[in-house]
Amino acid sequence: MTSLTLAAPVPADWRDFVALTKPRVMTLVVFTGLAGMLAAPVRIDPVLGFTAILCIALGAGAAGALNQWYEADIDALMKRTRGRPLPAGRMTREAALQFGVGLSAFSVLLMGFALNWLAAAILAGSILFYVGVYTAWLKRRTPQNIVIGGAAGAFPPLIGWAAATGSVAPLPVLLFAPIFLWTPPHFWALALFVETDYAAAGVPMLPVVAGERETRRQIGLYTLPMAASAVLPWALGLTGAIYGAVALAGTAWFAYLAARVATRRRAESDTMRPEKRLFAFSIVYLFVLFGALMVDKLVLGA
Repeated sequence: MTSLTLAAPVPADWRDFVALTKPRVMTLVVFTGLAGMLAAPVRIDPVLGFTAILCIALGAGAAGALNQWYEADIDALMKRTRGRPLPAGRMTREAALQFGVGLSAFSVLLMGFALNWLAAAILAGSILFYVGVYTAWLKRRTPQNIVIGGAAGAFPPLIGWAAATGSVAPLPVLLFAPIFLWTPPHFWALALFVETDYAAAGVPMLPVVAGERETRRQIGLYTLPMAASAVLPWALGLTGAIYGAVALAGTAWFAYLAARVATRRRAESDTMRPEKRLFAFSIVYLFVLFGALMVDKLVLGA
């Protein structure tokens, strides 16, 4: 990692450890994991269901902590991340590492002993993928970091389904795809309006290495398979009409916003409003899509 002198740490409090888990990111991970669990064709005991969701949350938090441990140097160089506990000097790197490793081990072991070892293995794989493949290997080396690394955030529906059933089926595999394909347009929209941050930290995000025009083109291109994958579970008869209607409407709006971003050029003193709208809606989009999946199951038994 790049050598950088961080601020001298002071004793961390509980809020710093919470911040280390990236709670906003964790919320979406937990929600999609819950959707995968509720979409399963079995009824899970409420206590075991709560335990499974807790394990997914703790695993996501552990991955976030280890990500911040590894990236403390570049976080200190970016305006939007320099206030995090490590670059701000509120925590030592050793404390973050111990917290992340301990939380990882606890979440995987609890999932294995309380639910089943298939779910635990997928959870462990998602943590290792995020930390080892995305954070340590891809993030600083290639603009494809988000494309490949997006798989890490797509595992929760599989984990939730496996926790409930002890197996994997076509539906949770199909639910993996829209999250995986959603990740590039989501993060590249962000990268377009925080490009200077990534450039300052030397992170080879697509706008930094390929330019704005190519990034916009790639946002448009990736939206097409993402749209198809979002509708596919309904088209194959694996979900009901509620999910189908929401997937069609929500994906159409996402595609419209993505098309605006893909076809425009930045003007002088541009506020990047279309890019910010796409980024903001992309988060809402996954919540709505997977919320519809749960409503489908609860209302229609789909």
